[in-house]
Amino acid sequence: MPAPGQGELLLRVEACAVCRTDLQLAEGDLAARRLPIVPGHQAVGRVAAVGKGVTGWAIGDRAGAYWLYGADGTCRFCLRGRENLCEAAEFTGWDRDGGFAEAMVVRADVAVRIPDAFADLEAAPLLCGGVIGYRALRVCGIEPGGRLGLFGFGASALLCIQVARHWGCEVHVRTRSETERERAAEMGAASVGAYADPTPPLDAAITTAPAGDVVVAALRAVDRGGVVAVNAIHLDRIPEFRYELLWWERQLRSVANVTRRDAAEFMELAASIPIRTQVDVFPLEVGNEALQALAAGRIHGAAVLTMR
Repeated sequence: MPAPGQGELLLRVEACAVCRTDLQLAEGDLAARRLPIVPGHQAVGRVAAVGKGVTGWAIGDRAGAYWLYGADGTCRFCLRGRENLCEAAEFTGWDRDGGFAEAMVVRADVAVRIPDAFADLEAAPLLCGGVIGYRALRVCGIEPGGRLGLFGFGASALLCIQVARHWGCEVHVRTRSETERERAAEMGAASVGAYADPTPPLDAAITTAPAGDVVVAALRAVDRGGVVAVNAIHLDRIPEFRYELLWWERQLRSVANVTRRDAAEFMELAASIPIRTQVDVFPLEVGNEALQALAAGRIHGAAVLTMR
């Protein structure tokens, strides 16, 4: 049983969603920073113990852990509110033990409060796919009423489309999966299709598939001045493309990690919409089966491990 240190909380984990990043870490596509390591960075739990110097949290409070474990708070990036770029940042399930466990330690100043609108199983998938998806929406610069493309329609895009539709955006989804296309249409997508299928000129696009050719397809779809936000921690080689696809002030940007602001704003927004999640539940002891199901494309919403 871990113990909280200065400024930390001990969480009794109730649920932890499974992310493709966990799979990439397990399979070696994402190089491990520390071994052994407990994966999992979408954990919901109750505060079981409070470390020294902690204020604002009490035993029994419900809290969430997400990808950012902590940053130094003093570097040039942190001082500009860009702690996601901090060179000393640590990440849950990569540098510090994560939520595939009955208990875990989180920093009290980073943990996010879970709105009462969500049960534990509903909240867990919001803590990565939702938070990073919200950051991707900010990075791509889409405005209310704009025309957005989602290239890939996994767990993060399922949440992105709900925010974008709430903002009155026209959303066009491109994915290789026929099942995902059907789901996107049910969720209000203006059009669905394969990656190579044309779209109307897009104001912005977000890619979530870990394939570089998808990035080029999105870049081909955005209008002059449009932004393509690449929401992936691991990506294979981006193929060569003509400069004309980037000309006319189109932009290609990566989405790197999240900030505390992202987590707090998104959870509040998610409760106000309210965002709905679809989960496939696995007991902790069969966590490997959840990873295998994710790898095989058998997860219909988000895989969530339950500890009770």
